Amino acid sequence: MSKIAAIAAGTTVVALIGGAYLFTLVDRDADVFAQCRASQVAGGDIGGPFTLVNGDGVTVTSEEVIDQPSLIYFGYTFCPDVCPLDVARNTVAIEILEEDRGMMVQPVFISIDPERDDVQTVSDYAANFHERMVGLTGSPEQVKSASTAYRTYYRKQEGDDPDYYLMDHSTFSYLMFPDVGLVEFFRNDIGPEKMADQMACFVEAAA
Repeated sequence: MSKIAAIAAGTTVVALIGGAYLFTLVDRDADVFAQCRASQVAGGDIGGPFTLVNGDGVTVTSEEVIDQPSLIYFGYTFCPDVCPLDVARNTVAIEILEEDRGMMVQPVFISIDPERDDVQTVSDYAANFHERMVGLTGSPEQVKSASTAYRTYYRKQEGDDPDYYLMDHSTFSYLMFPDVGLVEFFRNDIGPEKMADQMACFVEAAA
Protein backbone atom coordinates (compact mmCIF):
# COMPACT_ATOMS: atom_id res chain seq x y z
CA MET A 1 0.00 0.00 0.00
CA SER A 2 1.38 3.45 -0.90
CA LYS A 3 1.96 6.05 1.80
CA ILE A 4 -0.86 8.22 0.41
CA ALA A 5 -3.27 5.29 0.39
CA ALA A 6 -2.25 4.35 3.93
CA ILE A 7 -2.85 7.88 5.17
CA ALA A 8 -6.23 7.99 3.44
CA ALA A 9 -7.20 4.66 4.97
CA GLY A 10 -6.09 5.80 8.40
CA THR A 11 -8.05 9.02 8.08
CA THR A 12 -11.18 7.07 7.15
CA VAL A 13 -10.79 4.82 10.18
CA VAL A 14 -10.28 7.81 12.46
CA ALA A 15 -13.36 9.54 11.06
CA LEU A 16 -15.48 6.44 11.51
CA ILE A 17 -14.27 5.85 15.06
CA GLY A 18 -14.65 9.50 16.03
CA GLY A 19 -18.06 9.72 14.40
CA ALA A 20 -19.26 6.64 16.23
CA TYR A 21 -18.17 8.14 19.53
CA LEU A 22 -19.71 11.53 18.87
CA PHE A 23 -23.16 10.56 17.68
CA THR A 24 -24.99 10.76 21.01
CA LEU A 25 -28.58 11.96 20.68
CA VAL A 26 -29.90 14.80 22.79
CA ASP A 27 -33.40 16.04 23.52
CA ARG A 28 -33.61 19.06 21.23
CA ASP A 29 -36.81 20.33 22.89
CA ALA A 30 -34.96 20.64 26.20
CA ASP A 31 -31.78 22.00 24.65
CA VAL A 32 -31.33 25.78 24.90
CA PHE A 33 -28.72 25.54 22.14
CA ALA A 34 -30.91 23.55 19.76
CA GLN A 35 -31.31 26.40 17.29
CA CYS A 36 -27.54 26.72 17.01
CA ARG A 37 -26.65 23.15 16.19
CA ALA A 38 -25.61 22.28 12.67
CA SER A 39 -26.17 18.59 13.39
CA GLN A 40 -28.73 16.50 15.20
CA VAL A 41 -26.22 15.35 17.77
CA ALA A 42 -23.86 16.56 20.48
CA GLY A 43 -23.32 16.35 24.19
CA GLY A 44 -23.66 13.01 25.87
CA ASP A 45 -20.57 11.70 27.60
CA ILE A 46 -18.02 13.73 25.63
CA GLY A 47 -15.80 15.89 27.77
CA GLY A 48 -14.94 15.47 31.41
CA PRO A 49 -12.37 16.14 34.10
CA PHE A 50 -8.69 16.19 33.20
CA THR A 51 -5.43 17.28 34.77
CA LEU A 52 -2.67 18.54 32.47
CA VAL A 53 0.30 20.91 32.48
CA ASN A 54 0.10 24.39 30.95
CA GLY A 55 2.78 26.49 29.25
CA ASP A 56 4.03 27.84 32.58
CA GLY A 57 4.69 24.33 33.82
CA VAL A 58 1.75 24.52 36.20
CA THR A 59 -0.56 21.54 36.66
CA VAL A 60 -4.12 22.64 35.94
CA THR A 61 -7.53 20.99 36.01
CA SER A 62 -10.21 21.10 33.35
CA GLU A 63 -12.24 23.45 35.55
CA GLU A 64 -9.35 25.90 35.65
CA VAL A 65 -8.80 25.71 31.89
CA ILE A 66 -12.45 25.87 30.81
CA ASP A 67 -13.39 28.92 32.85
CA GLN A 68 -14.90 30.59 29.77
CA PRO A 69 -16.19 29.40 26.37
CA SER A 70 -13.30 27.36 24.97
CA LEU A 71 -12.50 25.68 21.67
CA ILE A 72 -10.43 22.54 22.32
CA TYR A 73 -8.32 20.66 19.79
CA PHE A 74 -6.23 17.52 20.31
CA GLY A 75 -3.13 17.35 18.12
CA TYR A 76 0.67 17.38 18.23
CA THR A 77 3.34 19.91 17.37
CA PHE A 78 5.26 17.67 14.94
CA CYS A 79 2.11 17.16 12.84
CA PRO A 80 3.08 18.06 9.27
CA ASP A 81 -0.27 19.01 7.78
CA VAL A 82 -3.64 18.41 9.45
CA CYS A 83 -2.93 19.98 12.85
CA PRO A 84 -1.48 23.27 11.57
CA LEU A 85 -4.41 23.68 9.19
CA ASP A 86 -7.02 22.88 11.84
CA VAL A 87 -5.43 25.04 14.54
CA ALA A 88 -4.98 27.94 12.12
CA ARG A 89 -8.64 27.61 11.08
CA ASN A 90 -9.70 27.65 14.72
CA THR A 91 -7.58 30.74 15.32
CA VAL A 92 -9.10 32.61 12.38
CA ALA A 93 -12.62 31.69 13.53
CA ILE A 94 -11.90 32.99 17.02
CA GLU A 95 -10.44 36.21 15.65
CA ILE A 96 -13.51 36.75 13.44
CA LEU A 97 -15.72 36.18 16.45
CA GLU A 98 -13.80 38.68 18.54
CA GLU A 99 -13.36 41.37 15.89
CA ASP A 100 -16.81 41.20 14.29
CA ARG A 101 -18.99 40.20 17.24
CA GLY A 102 -17.02 41.29 20.30
CA MET A 103 -17.23 37.73 21.65
CA MET A 104 -14.39 35.87 23.30
CA VAL A 105 -13.72 32.16 22.92
CA GLN A 106 -10.50 30.72 24.31
CA PRO A 107 -8.46 28.49 21.99
CA VAL A 108 -6.97 25.39 23.64
CA PHE A 109 -4.43 22.96 22.19
CA ILE A 110 -3.91 19.60 23.92
CA SER A 111 -0.96 17.52 22.79
CA ILE A 112 -1.43 13.80 22.21
CA ASP A 113 2.34 13.31 21.83
CA PRO A 114 3.78 13.72 25.35
CA GLU A 115 7.01 11.95 24.35
CA ARG A 116 8.12 14.94 22.27
CA ASP A 117 5.77 17.72 23.30
CA ASP A 118 7.23 19.04 26.53
CA VAL A 119 5.97 22.17 28.25
CA GLN A 120 8.15 24.62 26.34
CA THR A 121 7.45 23.04 22.95
CA VAL A 122 3.69 23.17 23.43
CA SER A 123 3.86 26.69 24.87
CA ASP A 124 5.81 27.97 21.86
CA TYR A 125 3.50 26.16 19.43
CA ALA A 126 0.36 27.66 20.97
CA ALA A 127 1.85 31.17 21.12
CA ASN A 128 2.76 31.01 17.44
CA PHE A 129 -0.91 30.62 16.57
CA HIS A 130 -2.58 32.96 19.03
CA GLU A 131 -1.54 34.98 22.07
CA ARG A 132 -4.51 33.64 24.04
CA MET A 133 -4.14 30.01 23.04
CA VAL A 134 -3.65 27.67 26.00
CA GLY A 135 -1.16 24.89 25.26
CA LEU A 136 -1.42 21.76 27.40
CA THR A 137 0.65 18.60 27.71
CA GLY A 138 1.37 16.13 30.48
CA SER A 139 2.45 12.63 31.29
CA PRO A 140 1.30 9.82 28.99
CA GLU A 141 -1.23 8.86 31.65
CA GLN A 142 -2.59 12.41 31.93
CA VAL A 143 -2.87 12.79 28.17
CA LYS A 144 -4.58 9.42 27.83
CA SER A 145 -7.08 10.34 30.54
CA ALA A 146 -7.94 13.63 28.80
CA SER A 147 -8.28 11.88 25.46
CA THR A 148 -10.53 9.24 26.97
CA ALA A 149 -12.73 11.93 28.53
CA TYR A 150 -13.24 13.50 25.11
CA ARG A 151 -13.40 10.16 23.32
CA THR A 152 -10.66 11.11 20.92
CA TYR A 153 -8.44 8.66 19.09
CA TYR A 154 -4.67 8.70 18.70
CA ARG A 155 -2.00 6.14 17.89
CA LYS A 156 1.72 6.40 17.27
CA GLN A 157 2.95 5.18 13.90
CA GLU A 158 6.02 3.09 14.55
CA GLY A 159 9.05 3.73 12.35
CA ASP A 160 12.78 3.20 12.12
CA ASP A 161 13.66 6.54 13.73
CA PRO A 162 12.33 6.87 17.31
CA ASP A 163 12.50 10.69 17.12
CA TYR A 164 10.64 11.15 13.85
CA TYR A 165 7.23 9.55 13.70
CA LEU A 166 3.65 10.50 12.89
CA MET A 167 0.54 10.16 15.02
CA ASP A 168 -2.83 8.98 13.76
CA HIS A 169 -5.50 10.99 15.55
CA SER A 170 -9.04 12.31 15.35
CA THR A 171 -9.48 15.90 14.19
CA PHE A 172 -12.58 17.29 15.90
CA SER A 173 -12.69 20.66 17.64
CA TYR A 174 -14.88 20.89 20.75
CA LEU A 175 -16.75 23.99 21.88
CA MET A 176 -16.96 23.75 25.66
CA PHE A 177 -18.77 26.01 28.14
CA PRO A 178 -18.02 26.11 31.88
CA ASP A 179 -20.69 24.39 33.98
CA VAL A 180 -22.28 23.09 30.77
CA GLY A 181 -19.67 21.00 29.00
CA LEU A 182 -19.76 20.23 25.31
CA VAL A 183 -22.21 22.32 23.30
CA GLU A 184 -20.97 21.47 19.80
CA PHE A 185 -18.14 19.83 17.89
CA PHE A 186 -16.73 20.85 14.53
CA ARG A 187 -15.21 18.68 11.82
CA ASN A 188 -12.15 19.86 9.96
CA ASP A 189 -14.04 20.51 6.72
CA ILE A 190 -15.87 23.59 8.07
CA GLY A 191 -14.49 27.01 7.16
CA PRO A 192 -13.61 29.70 9.72
CA GLU A 193 -16.44 32.08 8.77
CA LYS A 194 -19.14 29.45 9.20
CA MET A 195 -17.50 28.21 12.35
CA ALA A 196 -17.46 31.72 13.80
CA ASP A 197 -21.15 32.18 12.97
CA GLN A 198 -22.07 28.95 14.70
CA MET A 199 -19.99 29.72 17.79
CA ALA A 200 -21.60 33.17 18.00
CA CYS A 201 -25.02 31.54 18.16
CA PHE A 202 -23.96 29.42 21.13
CA VAL A 203 -22.40 32.35 22.98
CA GLU A 204 -25.53 34.41 22.47
CA ALA A 205 -27.79 31.54 23.58
CA ALA A 206 -25.79 31.11 26.76
CA ALA A 207 -25.97 34.79 27.69
